[in-house]
Amino acid sequence: MLLVALLLLEALAIPLLARVAWVDFTTQKISNSNVLLLLCLGLGSLLLLAVQSGSWWDMGLSALAGLLLFIVFFPFWILRKVGAGDVKLMAVTPLLVGSTGLVVFSLLLMVFAVATAVVVKNPFLLPAGAFRIYVQHMDRKGVVPFGVPISAAAIGAIAFQIYGSWVVASSSGILDQLH
Repeated sequence: MLLVALLLLEALAIPLLARVAWVDFTTQKISNSNVLLLLCLGLGSLLLLAVQSGSWWDMGLSALAGLLLFIVFFPFWILRKVGAGDVKLMAVTPLLVGSTGLVVFSLLLMVFAVATAVVVKNPFLLPAGAFRIYVQHMDRKGVVPFGVPISAAAIGAIAFQIYGSWVVASSSGILDQLH
């Protein structure tokens, strides 16, 4: 039963991350309420994982990674290179993906951040239309919605974890016990 609750909390984070990405793309703002909801979902899933495994290691490592990311990104906020919402979202993300998802998250974040920077700096790569005009506007303003690649990478890492948990549960017969 804990596995189902854990998967449900992880699955609830996906639409919220998608909302954060869309709002950041359209307004260049990440609200504190969305970050707080993500923090609660992350802490809840880590708590369920700790109860299930009997170890607080994952929660401690995730909290340490979140603190480290906050410390690393804070000077970039002071220099106005990233927004405060991006720093807070980046600090909360390790709690969402857990210590086991940090490698997948990091790899996906690199790919999505490079793709976002390429699209913003080269909007002519996009098809013509309002989307292209909006990206050209972002390039002129000098803003990059960094919440989009953070959210996309977190969604990918969570989806990977859900798939892995589903495979393990189905191969061990746990899903058969739920029926």
